[in-house]
Amino acid sequence: QVQLVESGGGSVQAGGSLRLSCTASGLIYRHHCMGWFRQAPGKEREGVATIYTGGGNTYYADSVKGRFTISQGNAKNTVYLQMNNLKPEDTAMYYCAGDPRSSPYSDYVCLPSEYNYWGQGIQVTVSS
Repeated sequence: QVQLVESGGGSVQAGGSLRLSCTASGLIYRHHCMGWFRQAPGKEREGVATIYTGGGNTYYADSVKGRFTISQGNAKNTVYLQMNNLKPEDTAMYYCAGDPRSSPYSDYVCLPSEYNYWGQGIQVTVSS
């Protein structure tokens, strides 16, 4: 059974930084798409960033480009989201997600859709 556990959320003032961590267990496939999503009250869920564990290629939503960085840990079962220059509009519940993927293409990028594994979510609050 796949489990994703998020950590590292909290409250920060605008301009500050946080690093979210997602630790996965039970992943049996060689490669996965791993992603971070967020949902603010009254808004639709948004795909923030993704990474393909097979090649390390990444995707970012326009709203976070240049401020957020997604990366893998050395053990490949941990994914991080470094969030810098946080803004009040980044306030949301953040979710880690994953899905088995395999691609022969070195430039393969995971899109923020069709993820089967989800964490419970962690709150990020940015005050002005």
